[in-house]
Amino acid sequence: MRYMATYDLMETIRNTNQWLGATALAMGSYPAFSMIPNPGLAWMTAWGEVTERTFQRMIVKPDWNIPAVPSSDGQDHVVSTEIVMEKDFGDLLHFVVPGRDLPSRKLLLVAPMSGHYATLLRSTVISMLPDADVYITDWHNARDIPVSAGKFDIEDYTLYLVDFMRELGPDTHVIAVCQPAPLTLAATAYLAEEDPKAQPRSLTLIGGPIDPNATPTDVTDFGHRVTMGQLEELMIQRVGFKYPGVGRMVYPGLLQLNSFISMNAEKHSKAFADQIGRVTRGEAADHDKHNRFYDEYLAVMDMTAEFYLSTVERIFKNGEIAKNEFVVKGKKVDIGKITTVAVKTVEGSKDDISAPGQCIAALDLCTGLPDNKKASHVEEGAGHYGIFAGKSWRKNIRPLVLDFIDANSGEPAKKPRKAANKNAAA
Repeated sequence: MRYMATYDLMETIRNTNQWLGATALAMGSYPAFSMIPNPGLAWMTAWGEVTERTFQRMIVKPDWNIPAVPSSDGQDHVVSTEIVMEKDFGDLLHFVVPGRDLPSRKLLLVAPMSGHYATLLRSTVISMLPDADVYITDWHNARDIPVSAGKFDIEDYTLYLVDFMRELGPDTHVIAVCQPAPLTLAATAYLAEEDPKAQPRSLTLIGGPIDPNATPTDVTDFGHRVTMGQLEELMIQRVGFKYPGVGRMVYPGLLQLNSFISMNAEKHSKAFADQIGRVTRGEAADHDKHNRFYDEYLAVMDMTAEFYLSTVERIFKNGEIAKNEFVVKGKKVDIGKITTVAVKTVEGSKDDISAPGQCIAALDLCTGLPDNKKASHVEEGAGHYGIFAGKSWRKNIRPLVLDFIDANSGEPAKKPRKAANKNAAA
């Protein structure tokens, strides 16, 4: 399955389903059919509308669409984005809010590279912007990166994080969500040895697989059940001729999406059947709850083959982070060298992707960190998504994270500065 024909076949199937949906919608929308009140035609039109939107958004990177931020001056300030550091496989993105006093909290959100875009954290960004100056890692879709850019594995990913932290400086507070938690911990330890003055003030790890074997899930079981040879043969393909990354070996986002959906197939099937019914009855809207969720959930990106395979082999199979044996460019990274960065872990009691116990393992690895610099929280009743973007995040976890940041902010911030009023790329 590693050839371009397979990748292009998947894209052809997606494109065909989008076309079928558009055709059904167009046919059902003929004015003449309105003279024939037939529930079958209404259902076909609704099916076409939902199907076209479903398959079309799989290849589109969602917009940030960040609303204006209220400020202490009584005004709502518009938000734009600015690339602070541009790299081949990902950028350091800044959410600029011109005209307001910069908050004392400087925050770096490390977005997951696990099949979705960084916009998966849109609601997290929106919730933090009123109280923090927010930056985020904006990873690129591997299918759009030319082969000439070279490889990108978990060691390269870790060094990207090191560069981003150095760029932002030591007054930064880092929050890593899900997949990047172990590599963000490793990047912090790398800085502790190589450039201690560039370390962040605090590190919050949310639902990440620091020790995947601490509490096995379907994800960890899969990682142990298949061999690396099977994984490479079944999951890795070459980007087809449609995209700039033609010929690059990738783990396609469409395959990852299939895995996501199969984990809760019955739930997703019911959601789409219910949406077709709502469209038929005229109860749906362009930005209703279903569309808001699935516009983001179905927008997937490819990962480089080397990143995906090295993640499975080194994080899940070999447990290099859990055993404190992770190596970056030939240098062993000792997590015990973290002595000044406060570390907090957040887990959800009903997280079926990174179950409770996997993330809190980070605290035991930080052997050089005093207990008063360690904290943990398990959110009762929360699933994976809820601990960084849902109701549990908004009501309980976010205030705890802000309190943790404030408790580890060091010296009081200087007099607030006005945010630069510059032209920023949207």
